[in-house]
Amino acid sequence: MRTKNDSDLRACYEPWDETRGAEIIAEHARQEGATLVILHALQEAFGYVPEAAIPMVAQALNLSRAEVHGVFTFYHDFRHKPAGRHVLKLCRAEACQAAGGDALAARAEARLGVSLGNTTADDRVTLEPIYCLGLCATAPSAMLDGRLVGRLDEKRLDALVAEAQR
Repeated sequence: MRTKNDSDLRACYEPWDETRGAEIIAEHARQEGATLVILHALQEAFGYVPEAAIPMVAQALNLSRAEVHGVFTFYHDFRHKPAGRHVLKLCRAEACQAAGGDALAARAEARLGVSLGNTTADDRVTLEPIYCLGLCATAPSAMLDGRLVGRLDEKRLDALVAEAQR
C-alpha cells in the first residue's frame, strides 16, 4: 500500500485500467458526496484522474459529463496526468504571499526549470500551487510529499528542491 512518504510515489500507483476504474467508482457511488469521493479514490489509485474516467463517473452517478468535469476542474488538487516522483507544493495564499511567497515560488520555478502546475522533464518533481496549508503563523510554507514545512526562506526552499531532485 502506498504512503505519502514513499520515495518513489510514481512507481506505487496503478496503471490506468478501465475495469479497475469501474470497480473504484462502484465502490464509492453510494456514498454522500460521491463525486468528490470517487475522484479522490481514482487519483489515489492512479496518481491522477484519467480523462476516460470522467464519463464513467457521470454515468454511475447519473450526472452529466459537464457536472463531473466542473467538479474535477474546480478543485486544484486533482491532476490531469501523473505527478512526478516527488510533489512540492508551495502555498500561494495571501499570508504566504505577504511573507515573501511570490519570490520563493519564482525561485523554485527557476531552480526546477518548470512553472507551477508542471513536472520536470525527468519526472522527478511536480511543482504545484496550494491555496493554504493552514500554517499562516509560520508563513511562507510548503509541503513536500505530504510533509509540511513552515518558515520557508531561500535556504530551506533550496534544501527542499534538492531533496526532491534526488
